[in-house]
Amino acid sequence: MTDRLTPQQRHYVMSRIHGKGTKPELLVRQWLWRHGYRYRLNVKSVPGKPDIVMRKYRTAIFVNGCFWHGHFVELGVESVELGVNSSCCKIPQTNREFWVNKIRRNQERDQRNYQVLHDNGWQVIVVWECQLQPKTIEETMLRVELLLNDNFLALHQPKVVSYASVEESEVTMAAESQPVYGQ
Repeated sequence: MTDRLTPQQRHYVMSRIHGKGTKPELLVRQWLWRHGYRYRLNVKSVPGKPDIVMRKYRTAIFVNGCFWHGHFVELGVESVELGVNSSCCKIPQTNREFWVNKIRRNQERDQRNYQVLHDNGWQVIVVWECQLQPKTIEETMLRVELLLNDNFLALHQPKVVSYASVEESEVTMAAESQPVYGQ
């Protein structure tokens, strides 16, 4: 099967594809902002330059396009963080070897970035483009919110101090000494 577009037309179409500010990313950002979550965008100092960085939650959110990051039937990719196994895209038949290699490289790079983040104590959430359809966006974002809150609680566990082991003599008074009654 050959490409329906001329090389010039294909070049023009491909040049219009951008990695920042995509519609799926905007949907996630708008939902988070409306629900009181604050974040930074495309922070270069965080490995993998995630789409959304939430330092307070020590969480990096990647909003992946299904085609570019290989959310395919043939590859059996699953978004572990959100528990969704989708079959939303297919590898194109035109120039198939090129696309398989390109997408596989993207997936390998993604896995390296996720691993570096995990090794540095970050939580990684991957939201797939197909999970942001009008029917499923609310459920998807509620799962993201649950993961954020679980991570926040894990990061900010209060330190429990046992006072049972403190002896009476070790306790210091904050004010005046104990009064002596009956004198």
